[in-house]
Amino acid sequence: MRIAMWSGPRNLSTAMMRSFSSRHDSFVTDEPFYSHYLKTSQLPHPGASEVIQTHESDWHKVVEGLTGPIPEGKTIWYQKHMAHHLLPGMNCDWMAGLTHAFLIRDPYDVVASLTEFIAYPTLRDTGFPQQEALIESVKRSTGKIPAIIDSKDLQSNPKAILTKLCDMLGIPFQEAMLAWKSGIHPTDGCWAKHWYAKVALTTGFNAPKEKRNVQPMELEPILVGCKEIYQRLYELRITA
Repeated sequence: MRIAMWSGPRNLSTAMMRSFSSRHDSFVTDEPFYSHYLKTSQLPHPGASEVIQTHESDWHKVVEGLTGPIPEGKTIWYQKHMAHHLLPGMNCDWMAGLTHAFLIRDPYDVVASLTEFIAYPTLRDTGFPQQEALIESVKRSTGKIPAIIDSKDLQSNPKAILTKLCDMLGIPFQEAMLAWKSGIHPTDGCWAKHWYAKVALTTGFNAPKEKRNVQPMELEPILVGCKEIYQRLYELRITA
């Protein structure tokens, strides 16, 4: 099984990757399209040049790898994807062979965290529009609502939420998913030193903390647009 977990930035996506990497049957991949995204967009993200030099930037080759044999003889391939890394012109036919799930977070918390790295993010930078489009695509192709997880629910009751997620994915829940080793992991992308400082201190899912610091007025339209999408997705989420 190949699990594509689609998230936006600052959505506890790395913690969720840690959770799946703790399973004995799973191999994990960290944001495989990030290099292509940076090379194409030329955005000045932290460590962008190193990411492009270190990781594959040809999305066609990335897809070949993601749809090839699962590494290390594992039976589950957990792929951590950022929805905004899917750029116009990228063919999405390869997604038909994957099982899709989605991780969302309150936009105010997302933007509060994202602005620590990008001063004035756009609506597209948050990944919310792309997540909604992907969810609609999965609904059309499968006739079902895919698993949607809110980060605060996950932090508040990780075992219950992960158990339900695994049930929807058709795999057994494992207690090992609730804990992991601290620090940077070998499966992390080279950008970990810029983006993963906080998650590197964790050994499990921490209780939720609000990050609603005051945002510049210029970001208010973005927050409004995110909130409208988030509310629609929130109503479809898995609950404990």
